[in-house]
Amino acid sequence: MSAPTPHAADSHDLIRVHGARENNLKDVDVEIPKRRLTVFTGVSGSGKSSLVFSTIAAESQRMINETYSAFVQGFMPTLARPDVDVLEGLTTAIIVDQERMGANPRSTVGTATDANAMLRILFSRLGQPHIGSPQAFSFNVASVSGAGAISVEKGGRTVKERRSFSITGGMCPRCEGMGKVSDFDLTALYDDSKSLNEGALTIPGYSMEGWYGRIFRGCGFFDPDKPIAKFTKKQLNDLLYKEPTKVKVEGVNVTYEGLIPKIQKSFLSKDREAMQPHIRAFVDRAITFQTCPDCEGTRLSAEARSSKIDGVSIADACAMQISDLAEWVRGLDEPSAAPLLKALGETLDSFVEIGLGYLSLDRPAGTLSGGEAQRTKLIRHLGSSLTDVTYVFDEPTIGLHPHDIARMNDLLLQLRDKGNTVLVVEHKPEAIAIADHVVDLGPRAGTEGGEIVFEGTVDELRSSGTLTGKHLDDRAAVKPSVRTSKGVLEVRGADTHNLQGVDVDIPLGVLVVVTGVAGSGKSSLIGGSVAKRDGVVSIDQGAIKGSRRSNPATYTGLLDPIRKAFAKANGVKPVLFSANSEGACPNCNGAGVVYSDLAMMAGVSAPCEVCEGKRFQAEVLDYTFGGKDIAEVLGMSVAQAEEFFGSGDAKLPAAHKILARLADVGLGYVKIGKPLTTLSGGERQRLKLATHMGEKGDVYILDEPTTGLHLADVENLLGLLDRLVDSGKSVIVIEHHQAVMAHADWIIDLGPGAGHDGGRIVFEGTPADLVAGRATLTGKHLAEYVGA
Repeated sequence: MSAPTPHAADSHDLIRVHGARENNLKDVDVEIPKRRLTVFTGVSGSGKSSLVFSTIAAESQRMINETYSAFVQGFMPTLARPDVDVLEGLTTAIIVDQERMGANPRSTVGTATDANAMLRILFSRLGQPHIGSPQAFSFNVASVSGAGAISVEKGGRTVKERRSFSITGGMCPRCEGMGKVSDFDLTALYDDSKSLNEGALTIPGYSMEGWYGRIFRGCGFFDPDKPIAKFTKKQLNDLLYKEPTKVKVEGVNVTYEGLIPKIQKSFLSKDREAMQPHIRAFVDRAITFQTCPDCEGTRLSAEARSSKIDGVSIADACAMQISDLAEWVRGLDEPSAAPLLKALGETLDSFVEIGLGYLSLDRPAGTLSGGEAQRTKLIRHLGSSLTDVTYVFDEPTIGLHPHDIARMNDLLLQLRDKGNTVLVVEHKPEAIAIADHVVDLGPRAGTEGGEIVFEGTVDELRSSGTLTGKHLDDRAAVKPSVRTSKGVLEVRGADTHNLQGVDVDIPLGVLVVVTGVAGSGKSSLIGGSVAKRDGVVSIDQGAIKGSRRSNPATYTGLLDPIRKAFAKANGVKPVLFSANSEGACPNCNGAGVVYSDLAMMAGVSAPCEVCEGKRFQAEVLDYTFGGKDIAEVLGMSVAQAEEFFGSGDAKLPAAHKILARLADVGLGYVKIGKPLTTLSGGERQRLKLATHMGEKGDVYILDEPTTGLHLADVENLLGLLDRLVDSGKSVIVIEHHQAVMAHADWIIDLGPGAGHDGGRIVFEGTPADLVAGRATLTGKHLAEYVGA
């Protein structure tokens, strides 16, 4: 009997991409099997994200958005159509990317997932005494009430009616739902022995030359020539606390406001991490944050904390470790809220399943590590009953201990086995190993990449001879001999977050690696007890932020010596050589492209016809230095620029030093004028590393520097760390990558588990001892890795 002919609908089991040209892709053609797990590999900057995110996922999202009405599309992010000839067989894409969670000070793990919303409804229904609707339990809603007369147009007549309203919110009135109150150290705001005209103010940006100075001089509330120490009580109060008041200065109407409310608005509304370094230093100096005495850091008003279920308030519930909270929710037997309890229980169980059971819901979202943030986003999709969906992951193993990678692999396979297409961009061999299909991009990065160099199974990849294939089975050996330390950095009684009074001596002058499962307290120990000390340069995981006007030259400070050299050689002002200042092309304002906003349709950008994408005015391009104009210099790669500024007419030691550091971290192929928004995650991480390498310090702390690095690049990184140690620095690395552990001189392992099961030192010693003992989770995995 002949086999029945398959149904036409079952023949679409491939996603076909033809002629993809996003970023550095060179007319890529690829066919990806549906309902399978496909891993995309290749060095950082080879075009993996351009293919997976900027092409496949972006087009899928754009097509879904187009099914909504124009009115709804107006509220959605607009996506441009990717530069590709044909895309067939797409399914709905759900993207779980590497972007860190927003560091808004009001955002917590509970508010970023749906857990807090469900808890608030639960307490508004079951809490005793009953105090109001769910918003009465929200620390982002303030309680307000008011009454008055309003005019209403009725039947052609204007009628006055009395109305009153009241909103019951859960915000603590003292700290406004922040959980912390700030106190100002006035000595850091001004020098009271001087008058304002003598420059008493020491706040960044508050000089007496600009408008602020004219307002202080002309407001008439105090004498600008009198030393602040001699101000009367009222004058000092006006200087510091006066409410916004309209005043006339030199015939212009302006608003005068006291220093403290002004600083609160301009500096304190921002997250500390997003501030420029000099402003952050000022805020650290001038403002002390302490837990709010009224709400004890819970952010909630006394009323919200008074309503309880079985003796537990919403503040207690949010402070519990999620694994304990899940148990508590399961123990509530309340038929009237059964569907809600079931949904909340499932969400909390997802946290535990994915290995985040050690967090609590009141943990600020900005304090999560990259891996934790990524897994928190995944929670929403775990229990979903959708199938035939494309899940797109960007390095889901970031921040995961080898022990946790196995769990993440199980999750990815679970998603696939439900009938979904799973696309993963990944560098770790343990995660590549579970792929049904591998697409390797390369052969190198940047302009030397963007081609598909291999497609097939993992076994075929091993024998393919590509860069990934060659390095897939690389296993670093434990170092036969280790360096001896030149002293120790003492940490005593560390108790940040989950640390349990840890005492540890960190050796100096060697490469120290701090390991342990995610949530064991590594960052708490190093960030809380070491990073704030003098002479310590800390390089965290936070991705660098930059607009499309920023590029490696502006970010690293490389452009400053170059602009000055151009100005000196041509006898003109340095600002002419900035595309964000006077030298910018007037047509495109120095962007190089002209953007047209088309409301709910994707905006269109076209190269500027006046400057042909060079971003500068024509007359600026007439000025040269070493035979090149500024646009040609910005078009060079790091390696070319290093050679150009290293010798001959264009010798410029200040620029050469920065370029050498960029080449050191493996960014030799990146153009120095390439917009930051087009760099990959791994490239940004290395750009940040290169920038911090120039800071003066004896101790360097690196938080997971292998993030986004290909196996071949990890070797370069180890070489860089060795050079740092050999030059006399102490290097402390928080890391999960076994190659870095094997390369260490000293390992400090935290654990044994995460959350309240962690926070203790379970091993200190050399990698060889850790492997020989195999007493900890890290020891077992490292022994497996080095084949001991």
